[in-house]
Amino acid sequence: MRGTWKRTGDASRSIPELSALRNAYSRAVIDWDGLLQAARERFEAAEEPLSRATAAGAAGLAELMRNRDARPWLGRAAEEYRASWREGSWGRPIGAIKSRVLAGDWEGAEADARWALELGASETDTAIGRYAAALAYAVLGDWSGVRIHADFARTHETFPNEVADALAFVSAEDVVGYVEAVEGVLESFETRDAYLEDMPVADTVLVLQALAARRGMAADLTSPLLPT
Repeated sequence: MRGTWKRTGDASRSIPELSALRNAYSRAVIDWDGLLQAARERFEAAEEPLSRATAAGAAGLAELMRNRDARPWLGRAAEEYRASWREGSWGRPIGAIKSRVLAGDWEGAEADARWALELGASETDTAIGRYAAALAYAVLGDWSGVRIHADFARTHETFPNEVADALAFVSAEDVVGYVEAVEGVLESFETRDAYLEDMPVADTVLVLQALAARRGMAADLTSPLLPT
């Protein structure tokens, strides 16, 4: 269960108050400026589009966590993900779509969603390809398409089921199911030992929340891995 964190000797505070203190402290001790600078340096040194994409995405996440304008970096990430495409590399269109959604660029997200479908994401027999299709259909508002491809992805052991579950529940407008699934995704971020590009941000949760918000069913989540 989320929201059950306690601290010995501070019984005068409520659990939500203690959680808020923990989250504020955790954010404060992370050197977001340092992480942003490191991501910038990786981007400038990168020679391949994929390396530039992940570095730009990391810089954008650092800006998000500092509550600053992340759109320039996230836009670069999406462009580099497209430039890095090769047959079957479904992480690239996923990265492009997620970057656009995180930037709040829904027009760009729709263009990248259509690109993913044109590449054949909805016809592949891989779970990650079908996840790309489900994500694309979610951006485009085709909820029946989301359900079909999320159901495909969630039945494969190689894919994190909670992510596909969350998309399926958004497509069905199942608020309770969605909250449980997205909390599971957040927990998976909070309990991992390493993060992509060393950026401790639950980016997948942010994307799911943005999609759920379009249907009026975003969950109330707090975490050191999410912006305030």
